[in-house]
Amino acid sequence: MLIKHAGKQPQVHESAYVAPNAVVSGDVTVGPGARILFGAVVTAEGATGQVVLGRDCIVMENAVVRGRVGRPCRVGDSVLIGPHAHLNGCEIGDRVFVATGASVFPGARIGEDAELRINAVVHINTVVGNGQTLPIGWVAVGNPAQSFSPDRHEEIWAIQKELGFTREAFGLERPAHGESLMPEAMRIYSERFGAHQGDRVIDP
Repeated sequence: MLIKHAGKQPQVHESAYVAPNAVVSGDVTVGPGARILFGAVVTAEGATGQVVLGRDCIVMENAVVRGRVGRPCRVGDSVLIGPHAHLNGCEIGDRVFVATGASVFPGARIGEDAELRINAVVHINTVVGNGQTLPIGWVAVGNPAQSFSPDRHEEIWAIQKELGFTREAFGLERPAHGESLMPEAMRIYSERFGAHQGDRVIDP
């Protein structure tokens, strides 16, 4: 399903394929030979959240690829994005393998020929180098990326807290201990995603 959002509609190369129940919304460019499979969502949020999928890029079932305001998502050529993977406002180099369930957060950059294995996590503003492999379930954080097993939370947090997740995700500073940013963060998200109320499905 192709959707016009924020005055922009997807541009899908004639040799590409979008499954009938996949969603491609807004300022999305789908390159030659690309495939967006069943249940996947490729969405460009607002006027500056562009998504570009390169040649022979494969987006598998139920994956999400999102460009966000001020953080476009650019995916290179010959990239596999596995089922249930999540890419948000990031840059993915050519020939990258993003396995099932992997997550890449805003501002992250993944170098050419890198591998993100099953359920790997790349935190905000983290840079994974060319040819680097992130093992199953591991977390990459920092620039350059350091890799940690998920049980090493304190070491991850020591780097992550300086990266400004709440500023990147919500535009808010982290609140004092015991206070919640969720009411204000969800008000911001409600306004942001409310922009979809004017979307229009494009006839095939």
